[in-house]
Amino acid sequence: MSVRLLAFAASTRKSSVNRRLITRLAHLAGESDAEITLLDLNDFPMPLYDGDSEETSGRPASADQLQSLFASHQGLLLATPEYNGFFSPLLKNTFDWLSRPAKDGQSGMDPLRGMPVGIVSAAPGAFGGMRALPFVRLYLNNLGMMVAPQQIAVSRAGSAFREDGSLDDEGQDHALASIARQVIELARLRSV
Repeated sequence: MSVRLLAFAASTRKSSVNRRLITRLAHLAGESDAEITLLDLNDFPMPLYDGDSEETSGRPASADQLQSLFASHQGLLLATPEYNGFFSPLLKNTFDWLSRPAKDGQSGMDPLRGMPVGIVSAAPGAFGGMRALPFVRLYLNNLGMMVAPQQIAVSRAGSAFREDGSLDDEGQDHALASIARQVIELARLRSV
């Protein structure tokens, strides 16, 4: 049974190493019989979450569109940069809006609850985003999502990729494939 996975990098930089990493992870998940929707968060602009703005203007249309995409997929693949030891503000803001009630009054949390997620990070430094991943795991768990056990942080990411998009370190490339398979298996179990 094929599962549908949403994939995105919590970075809007065109040359982001996390975009390269999520593209590779999505490719590997596709090879493992998953149907992948690879998103660019630039296509879903949302202002910084503010309760007063939400009360006045409601939830942005882009948050509703993204919510619909989450609801139509069984799992998520997520790459985040590390900013000063934490995950990106873009990641937090995206989920802050997604977790808010929809215009029809439905809970914004419903599509997130129980959704399996694979988390990865890449950075130019020696830690590769490893310090951010525990916070991502905690945050997504707090939202009711089920984060796959395995994760990976790619260090020295500026030179970690081959021309074909694979990782230079074959062990890390195999670990990426393992993360994809874990999320696929969790999504299948959730769908039963």
